Amino acid sequence: MPVGTARPRDALLEELVALFLAEGFRDFTLAELAARLRCSKSTLYGLGHSKEQLTGNALKRFFRDATAAVEARTAAVADPADRIAEYLRAVADQLRPASTAFMADLAAHPLAREIYERNTALAAQRVSELIADGVRSGDFRDVHAAFVADTIAATMQRIQTGQVLAATGLRDADAYDELAALALDGIRSAPGRAE
Repeated sequence: MPVGTARPRDALLEELVALFLAEGFRDFTLAELAARLRCSKSTLYGLGHSKEQLTGNALKRFFRDATAAVEARTAAVADPADRIAEYLRAVADQLRPASTAFMADLAAHPLAREIYERNTALAAQRVSELIADGVRSGDFRDVHAAFVADTIAATMQRIQTGQVLAATGLRDADAYDELAALALDGIRSAPGRAE
């Protein structure tokens, strides 16, 4: 698309998110972003008045869309154990397109780190709700839902900060897959039941 050709704001923001996921975001200048997205710098300013705001808006869009996709997948599952597994695996799938550069930028950039931390905390809270639902329905053994959720949240935090990657070599998406399996084995009311 030639420079200056109008395109919907949402479409441009989606392209920006895809570029950030593929290549990270810290090293881009506004001029480079405009060239890569084939638009003018003034068009980019319509998405944010500075590179910092542009980055924040793109990351908020990524996490908003990821959350909606995760919740849609979770809502489609009735079994409480399968819902937790689906939730954590959906989180993993949303993070799977994220390059190593993107994840490193999330950890290193203060605004990005704050956005990721906030979304990780919300995800941990959601897991706590799913556990509590399973305990109430009798599908999970009578675990202390807050403790289990706190343990999962601590692992999610370690995933988010890159500590799991450093310690195990597991990328974030793969770590979420492993966390799903570990959590379910610990809370099922019928230990050893096949998924």
